[in-house]
Amino acid sequence: MKISEVIDRKSSKEFLEVPKILYRDDPFWVCPLDVEIEGIFNPENNSCFQHGEAIRWTLKNDQDQLVGRIAAFYDRRKEGHFDYPTGGAGFFECIDNQEAANMLFDTAVEWLKSKGMQAMQAPINFGENYNYWGLLVEGFLHQAYAMPYNFPYYQKLFENYGFRNYFEQNSFHKDLSEGWPERQIKFAQFAETRPGYSFEHFSYKHVDKYIHDFVTSYNNIWKGFHENYTPLKHDDVRKIIVEAKMVIDEELIWFAYYERKPVGLVIAFPDINQILAKLKNGKLNLLNKLKLFYYRKRAVTRSRVFIAGVDPEYQSAGVIAAMFYQLIKVIEKRPRHTELELSWVGDYNPRTLTLYNKFDAKQVKRHITYLYLFDPKAPFRRFDNVFEGKLYKDDQTKKS
Repeated sequence: MKISEVIDRKSSKEFLEVPKILYRDDPFWVCPLDVEIEGIFNPENNSCFQHGEAIRWTLKNDQDQLVGRIAAFYDRRKEGHFDYPTGGAGFFECIDNQEAANMLFDTAVEWLKSKGMQAMQAPINFGENYNYWGLLVEGFLHQAYAMPYNFPYYQKLFENYGFRNYFEQNSFHKDLSEGWPERQIKFAQFAETRPGYSFEHFSYKHVDKYIHDFVTSYNNIWKGFHENYTPLKHDDVRKIIVEAKMVIDEELIWFAYYERKPVGLVIAFPDINQILAKLKNGKLNLLNKLKLFYYRKRAVTRSRVFIAGVDPEYQSAGVIAAMFYQLIKVIEKRPRHTELELSWVGDYNPRTLTLYNKFDAKQVKRHITYLYLFDPKAPFRRFDNVFEGKLYKDDQTKKS
């Protein structure tokens, strides 16, 4: 077998072809858009390149057939998030062969070592964690947009190599025909009427305001997950909002305010994987653009909640329930919608896990984010979000 770095147009195309070859007979796999994957590895599109690097490889067998691929990357802003300087690997695909997998993993490890890394998180995205993050180990069903899908044997390939479970991500599905628990609806109705609180959905008419509110809320919520949290920037969000305009449903994106201060958000998108499945090849040519436009209001029967969170200072006020109630009211006016996917929630986030269970959503998928320590004798510690708990207690002490 031979491993080769992606260095030109031909090898970039081969990188994109690997999953198309491996999953050609899998009814649940949906081919992502080539332009989206390529954008992740384009310094002009991905701001992570301002603080790090990325590299890709493909693997061929002795018959010169593509049998695997992997990408490796690091972001200097995130080094302080871990006990050791840690890079990442992702977009891993491989035949069911441990030797082939080991060649891919070894190559990523050696490159990251050369960049000063001491550990590797995988499989992850070179960007935010709500896209292409984690290895599917339970629930090999249809996958929502940007949620990873892989063969069941991948878990064996990772764990045999020495990867360890860093944290788990749970995805829930809500069958909309079953309705919502009356008790939770009443609580949400009460929460939305609490003095000082208000709720608004996103609108392109006031896009600058909502980008500001998104960044403010997101940074206040997720700064508690790491002592050295890297703030999200307005320009990065604007780029996403502009590029996704064709598929965004303004009424599926909700913000919570307390005395006009943004304190929470719920971001849901129509699941365009139901459209991409009809495009087949990942190409965004003229024909597929026409299909995308035609099917966006005809083929989509579910939405995916990408992000949901509340500023820790306001989490005890029922804000998350009230925001979901706004979303529920909108979805009930969408007769084609039959399902809502709530993905993903870390096993370190009991508040949101409890909420989804109270809404009678069923946990149907589980992904694992693995960590591989280059020194096998180095102490390993799972991610447990202790820092967020400490931050919340400190805030409460200051308030009292």
